[in-house]
Amino acid sequence: MKHSLRSFKSAALITPCLVTLALAAGCSSDAPAEGTNGGATGTGGAGTVNHSGGAGAHAGSPTVNGMAGTTQSGAAGASNVAGNSQGGQGSAPSAGSGGAGSFGNAGSSGGSSSGGKGGSSGKAGSGSGGGGASGSGGKSGGAGASAAGGSSTGDACAMTTPLTGGTTVQTSNKTGKAAGLDWSLWSNGSGGSITTYDTPAFSAAWNNSGDFLARLGLQWNATKTYDAYGTITAQFAYKKTGTGGGYSYIGMYGWSVSPCVEWYIVDDSYNKMPVNPGSTTNKGTADIDGGKYTLFTRPTTGTGGSKCSGTTSWTQFYSVRQTARQCGQISLTEHFKAWEAAGMTLGKMDQAQILIEVGGGTGTIDFTVANVVAAM
Repeated sequence: MKHSLRSFKSAALITPCLVTLALAAGCSSDAPAEGTNGGATGTGGAGTVNHSGGAGAHAGSPTVNGMAGTTQSGAAGASNVAGNSQGGQGSAPSAGSGGAGSFGNAGSSGGSSSGGKGGSSGKAGSGSGGGGASGSGGKSGGAGASAAGGSSTGDACAMTTPLTGGTTVQTSNKTGKAAGLDWSLWSNGSGGSITTYDTPAFSAAWNNSGDFLARLGLQWNATKTYDAYGTITAQFAYKKTGTGGGYSYIGMYGWSVSPCVEWYIVDDSYNKMPVNPGSTTNKGTADIDGGKYTLFTRPTTGTGGSKCSGTTSWTQFYSVRQTARQCGQISLTEHFKAWEAAGMTLGKMDQAQILIEVGGGTGTIDFTVANVVAAM
């Protein structure tokens, strides 16, 4: 195979102003701007204090005979103003403990009128405060940092628009750039073609072209291991026609150096899935992207040399999906971690690219989505 990839009760009840007046007295519910702290005055007596711990305010209702103001748990703490006789000023109620809100400030003292005996100080209001006001939503976050690779493609399986236009190259060995990605075409036979577009997508065609590879994705410089590139993922969707000869792989492809490894993630084939390249060593299985993959290693000398200088024999790594699929996400980093856990160690990454490889036959394939991204 070849080289180079890819979330009060206002018990103001205002209680509801249930006050029995022995003498004519008005019942009002004037809410101060902040929580009140004084009892209202009643006829000849001190105002009853209604206190809501919610915002630290209280509501008072007048009583008779100049008795001391009693305390009730209040709602939002409005204070009733002035009875007929002078009541003593109620002491400030203690602030209720708010749920998520801050404590209310002490309310102003009740007004006075002439004649009456001073009422005793109202006791501090008790009772837990109601929940604080809901916070307003935060501002939208800014855009994340750019990731290396093609532009966003969204849900690959929903991208079914046929490809049109594009630039076609027909040769046996050529590389280039398109849509922010690197493409490559290679064959050890009569060649074939690749067509690239302004979006992360490509098409390929072959006609008895021997070992034929067309791919699109990320090309690095073999200086960093995979974990230095952050999370590497690919999105793909395709339709295929024709045949692919004795072997064929549709998925991901790439190389590492030191050690020299040619690697594949196979999600489909022109042949029956799951494929086995032969002469492989089974290294177990891994569940990734909703499917089960079998892991293999395989020694090879390839059909056209390696990407590793001076190396004529090397190892291939495979993840072969047991049930084929034609679109979705391939989480490359998860495959690399699974290989590492199985004793399959990659070196410094040279490339990671979406691949079609066939060993003969005549056919075409259209990748309406073929995007690879490395994001820190």
